Amino acid sequence: MTNQAIQLSINGIHKSFSSKSGPVEVLSGLTFDVHEQDFVSIIGPSGCGKSTIFNIIAGLLEADQGSLIYRGEKTTSLRGRIGYMMQKDLLFPWKTVLDNVLLGLKVRGEDGPRAVDMAREYLSTFGLSGFEKSYPQTLSGGMRQRVALIRTLLMDPDILLLDEPFSALDYQTRLYLESVLLEAVATFKKTVILVTHDIDEAVALSKRVVVLSGRPTTVKNVHEIEIERTSPIDARAHKNFSEYFNLLCSELDIQTKKDASV
Repeated sequence: MTNQAIQLSINGIHKSFSSKSGPVEVLSGLTFDVHEQDFVSIIGPSGCGKSTIFNIIAGLLEADQGSLIYRGEKTTSLRGRIGYMMQKDLLFPWKTVLDNVLLGLKVRGEDGPRAVDMAREYLSTFGLSGFEKSYPQTLSGGMRQRVALIRTLLMDPDILLLDEPFSALDYQTRLYLESVLLEAVATFKKTVILVTHDIDEAVALSKRVVVLSGRPTTVKNVHEIEIERTSPIDARAHKNFSEYFNLLCSELDIQTKKDASV
């Protein structure tokens, strides 16, 4: 990983928000790199500002200080280069699956026959062929998240920002969608930044994990995760999985069952 080109550098990002008692510093000089075709997970205590980082990268918030460097050039945001997928699928209930998938392309004026054909191909690839005319309320949670992922991928972003997209799903469905995600990322050669509270998920999916401190938030450490992963299940069975899991738990001051007192 260290020999790969740096795609995105987050350099010295500071962000504060106003409150009745005065400014609240959330991010304090946040700095880390994302490599080309990287899969980076960001973990940290609740309320440490993980979603704030995403909003700054996406251009939805402006940093107070610091910079974003994208492929060697300073930029204020990555609008047009990122796909942002959240925990909620945000599908429009009055639109069909096909219409929901095509929504981003339609906004861009690219919803012609070629786009429709591409959308149908994606739906088939992700096991949703035959559901083009279905409405979101008729789909399971996992199917809805697949639709949201397809909508994101169809925009052909350079970087996928995933904000806990599977956290509301049952474990079996999560494992399946993790496999779908890894396959899609490999096929379309995408860079992924994942925010997650799930250390298990971070180790199973990531090439690197960025560990954040509590507020005001800084980067405590960045860990390379050297696990061969043909699937998320295989990754969890890897001989080094427990070692990485326990290391990240210790970084976040989480006691594992093995270490907890009775």
